[in-house]
Amino acid sequence: MLLDTGLSPYALALAALPFGLIIGSFLNVVILRFPEQLKNNWRRESEDFLGLPSESTENISLSMPASRCPSCGVAIKPWHNIPVISYVFLRGKCTACSTAISIQYPLIELLCGLATAFIVYQFGLSLFAAYCLLFTWILIALTGIDYHDQLLPDQITLPLLWVGLFANLSGTFVPINEAVIGALAGYLSLWSVFWIFKLVTGKEGMGYGDFKLLAALGAWMGWQMLPLIIVLSTFVGAVVGIVGVLSKAKDRQAPIAFGPFLAMAGWIALIWGDKILENYLSLFGF
Repeated sequence: MLLDTGLSPYALALAALPFGLIIGSFLNVVILRFPEQLKNNWRRESEDFLGLPSESTENISLSMPASRCPSCGVAIKPWHNIPVISYVFLRGKCTACSTAISIQYPLIELLCGLATAFIVYQFGLSLFAAYCLLFTWILIALTGIDYHDQLLPDQITLPLLWVGLFANLSGTFVPINEAVIGALAGYLSLWSVFWIFKLVTGKEGMGYGDFKLLAALGAWMGWQMLPLIIVLSTFVGAVVGIVGVLSKAKDRQAPIAFGPFLAMAGWIALIWGDKILENYLSLFGF
């Protein structure tokens, strides 16, 4: 169902851009704080289970403590927290200690803003667009977390899977039977690769979070889109890995987070997957 506002797609996209920038600012908080929150919880649970004395750790949540410079600890003023704009006016430095501010902040905000504007431009104000926006924001958060901490939290990947199945109860993206098969096939395909690789090499090639993320992508787009997602993510991951090794920016033995490549491939498949497959099959006369 498309909501008719009388506005052109360009006007809708322009209106959606600042909203996306604000969401991106929140996603930066999720990317940086949520893994620390999980680690603190795991540490406390381990100490309780083993009967060890509890270490003093700062209580961290998505809302507390207030934003501050990680270097000098000075609180960040509200007008220094405007997405992208504040970074530009501050010239990428803390006003108190002149420590460089990570480029991640404006990049995530800009990425989220542009992706939000694009989806609203492409699909208008509709339930379909709302699902696509939620899908996009979650993938951006997972990409940032996995890049920083090589972690794909169950608290995010599993709800993503369930929302995909819920959306497809009414066939929003694919029929529900294809979504269920996609979830099963997505998990089992990487699970099988993991165990084959481990049996052959004795090493673990990826984490269980990757299985769950691909299962979630299958729940959203069905089993037919999984080969495209796997091919795209593997190709991009291989290119990035080779470039990193050749430029000596990456150690050959250093693990590479696969989640960002899965997320990128999943987003491309959601938006353009049908066209990509259609053009590919047409090359062979199908």
